[in-house]
Amino acid sequence: MDSDKYIGLFVEEAKEHIQILNDNLLRLEAEANNENVEPLNEVFRAAHTLKGMAGTLGFGKITDIAHAMENILDEIRNQNMGINASIIDILLECTDAMEELILDVSRSGDEGPQEISELLLKLNKPMHSFDNSTGNGSDYGAVELDEYQSSVINTGISQGLIPYWIEVVLQPTCLLKAARAYVVFQALEEFGEIIKTLPQVQDIEEERFEDTFGMLLLSREEDSIIKQRLDLVSELHSVKIHRISHNLDLDANDKSVGPDDKAKEPVSGNQRILRDKIYTQTRSIRVDTEKLDNLMNLVSELITIKNSLMDVTGSDVESSTREYMEYLARITNGLHDTVTKVRMVPIEMVFSRFPRVIRDLSRNIKKEIALNIIGSETEIDRTIIDEIGDPLIHLLRNAVDHGIETPEERVEAGKDPVGRVDLMAYHDGNNVVIHVEDDGHGIDLENIANSAMEKGLISDIDLGSLEEREIIGLMFHPGFSTAGTISNISGRGVGMDVVKTKVESMGGTIDVTTQIGVGSRFTIRLPLTLSIIQALLVEVGNEIYAIPLNSIQEIVDISGSDIKRFEGHETIPYNDILLPLIRLESELDTELMNSRQDQIMTMIIVKKGDRRFALSIGNLIGQQEIVIKPLGKYLSNNKIISGATILGNGKVALILDINHLV
Repeated sequence: MDSDKYIGLFVEEAKEHIQILNDNLLRLEAEANNENVEPLNEVFRAAHTLKGMAGTLGFGKITDIAHAMENILDEIRNQNMGINASIIDILLECTDAMEELILDVSRSGDEGPQEISELLLKLNKPMHSFDNSTGNGSDYGAVELDEYQSSVINTGISQGLIPYWIEVVLQPTCLLKAARAYVVFQALEEFGEIIKTLPQVQDIEEERFEDTFGMLLLSREEDSIIKQRLDLVSELHSVKIHRISHNLDLDANDKSVGPDDKAKEPVSGNQRILRDKIYTQTRSIRVDTEKLDNLMNLVSELITIKNSLMDVTGSDVESSTREYMEYLARITNGLHDTVTKVRMVPIEMVFSRFPRVIRDLSRNIKKEIALNIIGSETEIDRTIIDEIGDPLIHLLRNAVDHGIETPEERVEAGKDPVGRVDLMAYHDGNNVVIHVEDDGHGIDLENIANSAMEKGLISDIDLGSLEEREIIGLMFHPGFSTAGTISNISGRGVGMDVVKTKVESMGGTIDVTTQIGVGSRFTIRLPLTLSIIQALLVEVGNEIYAIPLNSIQEIVDISGSDIKRFEGHETIPYNDILLPLIRLESELDTELMNSRQDQIMTMIIVKKGDRRFALSIGNLIGQQEIVIKPLGKYLSNNKIISGATILGNGKVALILDINHLV
């Protein structure tokens, strides 16, 4: 069977089943004490379907993981095993592993080199690998050995050596993790031989691990002596040493070691942390057949118009052509509306992944978080769906890590110990508005100002003239961070800059409101579509430019004598306030326009969030629906220009990016 043509379909459907696994495993964890068996059945059906799909196409790793998951789920359904955090952790770890394998399939048509033997070992021995009460199980409860490693262990034990499993957790501030691991290896080799590491040595050398790594050491020394030596190594957060029991008569297919009955202390192991990107979306859309039928009808009418225009003859050519052109305009508008609706998909495609995100984050930093999702049915262009994941993930991480207090701090402040994060989406005219709001301690403006001064972003003199909104805006400066330490969640000063850059690249804006002790709200406003927009065409110098209509508030005429200078900047009066004046001819480096004191000048009032600016232009050409064309990589560094469009006369008009212009 030629399976290549089925891979795209497999990836698309497999992603849906992965999402079903994530959603229902979280439900299963939350409803562990209830008698509702539906989440368990949903998880079982999804795993079973994935196994069948993967097996048909010969994807053995996905098949093996899904089959092993089925075994555990069947034990739970038959009430031979209870549900606890450890069981959910391993099932979610399996879901993540299959997701990565599916991603490899989507990229190359085959599963990647990911090693799953240790994962299967946990799945195949749940009774021994998990503490089925309520505590957390060890990620290293059972370590798989190959024949050589097993033989070395057996020989060592027969010679009086002791096998130890040693887990090392680095401090979050450790920058050179591979170098620190090398120091640990050198220290341990003073006492014996390292038989195995988790992750593998190559992954440790290339820093493909978080903060935790483990080693199987064969030594004659007591664990207290080894522990005393490792405590001398700097930048280690914790060191745990377990004496390992090992069956000298292990079956050839069952070579593993595990903590003996005297070493039941739970081990934290490699904590799963949130990845910095949403799973890659394939660019496909499921379309209602009614929309396709409507599209086909419109195309049929286009063909009819084409034939009618070709048959126009005689004295009525002009009037008939005008009539058909009006008809053609109505059809093209209908086509635009229909195609736009076809491209629209629910934002739930992104939102549905965030309950898992919040769950993993809250467990990682030991906070209790409740995520409320509102408006997930709101529709938005598929192109934006593919791009909005990263900004939202940064805002959610920021809310959980910086915004929400610890349970103890919340109780002391008279709040519910469970923090709240709201994720809301709704339509507002031709825009989609997304709120990320938390009920944490709010943004400390003084802390932001002090951090900005320390980093040289502002001076004491500048600080006194900044408004609250401008101080908050300092958060979006590249490299800015108020975190005291760098963690695997935040502190490197890149998140908020990424959010602003990505949102503005999509023609959107981001605003922040905050109140100390109450919480913060980040508001993203995005256009419904990025392909066809309404724009105002203007002439500046000898060139024509397009300004997106959703950025324009009003067009006014101003006398040259009304332009005043305030604090070194040109301003114009507008509704009893002074607006900053931006001369487009200067920004675009075109010929200067005549600005006599008595001359009437046309100004466009544009908006960016709650701020207003005046743009000076030459001549107004008019409003027009335009198709946005990308500039290409050679002009990608020009932030003032977001794209181009081709006018009816064949000329090219550049599209101004108001977010970067003002």
